[in-house]
Amino acid sequence: FPYTTLFRSYAASGSGAGSSVANYALQFVGNPYVYGGTSPDGFDCSGFTQYVFAHFGYSIARTPSAQAGNGVAVEKSNLQPGDLICFANSRGGSIGHAGLYIGGGKFVHAANSRRGVIISNVDGDGFYYVCARRIIN
Repeated sequence: FPYTTLFRSYAASGSGAGSSVANYALQFVGNPYVYGGTSPDGFDCSGFTQYVFAHFGYSIARTPSAQAGNGVAVEKSNLQPGDLICFANSRGGSIGHAGLYIGGGKFVHAANSRRGVIISNVDGDGFYYVCARRIIN
């Protein structure tokens, strides 16, 4: 998929383990979104992040709001490839979406049933940044 080649350079710029997570996640760009999905046949947002981290032996919660309690807090200014990012679907709303930071102000996520797994800007694209968590140090 063309996004993978284009954005691998972002993921490669971080720490070894985080870059590996980001690079692994990028291979799923173009896969379908399925509500409740937890496999490459169809992911929802938190099913996607859970699946990616499980590949590296890390167990995280299932829902975006619960995932926001995993790992350690990371300031937005210190994001590294492989960090989990949590979003609200409306300004000031509660956490309802999650994705993986890949570097360069971009993240990969299972967006919705129309768009599937895509790469978006951390700031914008209809999601409102709430917090980030570092799962792999």
